[in-house]
Amino acid sequence: MSLLDKIRACNDWTADDYVPFLLAGERLGWVRRDFADALSGRGQDFQLDAAGLSWHAAPAGFAARSERFQRMLSELIDDGLISHRHGEPYPVCAGDREQTRFLIDRAAAPYFGVRAFGQHLNGYVRTANGLELWVGRRAADRRNYPGRLDHLVAGGLPWGVTLADNLRKECHEEAGIAANLADRAVPVGAITYCRSSAAGLKPDVIYCYDLELPAGFTPVCTDGEVAEFFRCPVEQVLATVRDSDDFKLNCNLVIIDFMIRHGVLGPADRDYLALVQGLRAPLP
Repeated sequence: MSLLDKIRACNDWTADDYVPFLLAGERLGWVRRDFADALSGRGQDFQLDAAGLSWHAAPAGFAARSERFQRMLSELIDDGLISHRHGEPYPVCAGDREQTRFLIDRAAAPYFGVRAFGQHLNGYVRTANGLELWVGRRAADRRNYPGRLDHLVAGGLPWGVTLADNLRKECHEEAGIAANLADRAVPVGAITYCRSSAAGLKPDVIYCYDLELPAGFTPVCTDGEVAEFFRCPVEQVLATVRDSDDFKLNCNLVIIDFMIRHGVLGPADRDYLALVQGLRAPLP
């Protein structure tokens, strides 16, 4: 395995497997062909033609569309076409979050291949022997990636919450980090990737943060999502990313980005340029 393999794994999808998801002629996502067939056979809501799958009967306006989609989602869950409802509203947009056309439940977003946003925080400590990263192990009852390694703090970015407020909330829930300490987190950019999943397509944007923590800090999970935390030298973390599948898939990319920015990975690495470019794949 290589670090480049981890980036490729997050950008593994085939365009021919999907059709555009359209609203009033605007492409908002990508829908798997079999799912598009199923939706187009359900009354007048959706229409499938050469252009793609259109939400043909969508009402006008953000609020009306969001309300109608929530009712429609309940029907799709009842019929077994969508697995469950997560309970967090995500924006459906063609570009950034300010271009939102309506709201979708987080669990339904991949089925429609709409862009999703999240935040990951690298919590690190400076020691006499170099940098160390805090790593969490996901609880065994997590729906996705149970028992796998994760960042100190990571979560989705729901609608109606600012990035700063959401980061404070995630820091408190996942690691017991107080707001005044969370506010020291430094935004360091974003990574993008697009991959097929069991539910559908995931064209994702992750806002990345670095937070230097005091040597005496010990994280405490308050929401049950993390089973344990431990602190590792950055070289050990990098080796784990490179040589195993222990980390949750998208964490690998955020960690590679951290290693590049902090000089742990440099131009002498044969894949350096490919890694730098691959962390910000164009979204469809």
